[in-house]
Amino acid sequence: MLNKTGLSVEEKRTRMMEIFFETNDVFQLKDIERIAPKEKGITAMSVKEILQSLVDDGMVDTDRIGTSNYFWAFPSKAFHTRKRKLEALETKVILQAVCILEERAALLKELAALRQKKEQLKAEIEKYKECDPDVVEEICQANRVAKEAANRWTDNIFSIKSWAKRKFGFEENRIDKTFGIPEDFDYID
Repeated sequence: MLNKTGLSVEEKRTRMMEIFFETNDVFQLKDIERIAPKEKGITAMSVKEILQSLVDDGMVDTDRIGTSNYFWAFPSKAFHTRKRKLEALETKVILQAVCILEERAALLKELAALRQKKEQLKAEIEKYKECDPDVVEEICQANRVAKEAANRWTDNIFSIKSWAKRKFGFEENRIDKTFGIPEDFDYID
């Protein structure tokens, strides 16, 4: 029924704990070395190592009385040990969750600050947009077109004034005054 070879360390530990829980007794190492191979299929060579690992993990208690070491473990202690371990793990999980939430809140705050900074920088860029070489070039091009158009209209006005002087014999001052043409009216350089 019991497999005498090939047990994993965890299986050996579980089976050794069964020895203590089933009997509710106190044992010396020699007793466990005798019982474990026979009843639980744990090799005699690994009994001491497995027992020591259980003692190190606090699952089995030990005490030296005189020249002998005694070992014991009771289900109630195992229950309380597991319960304390579970509570410790739950506390750890809660603390990690709180840390994650705080970290998330800090990251969200930082994100909001970065977004605000981005908007400020956009506004700053917009403020200096007129210094942008592309925008300046567009303005210069628009100015050239406007200058050409103004000079074309100036040329048309001079042509009409010349035509009016020839056709009707008006004086240039009278034409300028009648039509509100300033005295310094001329082409734009």
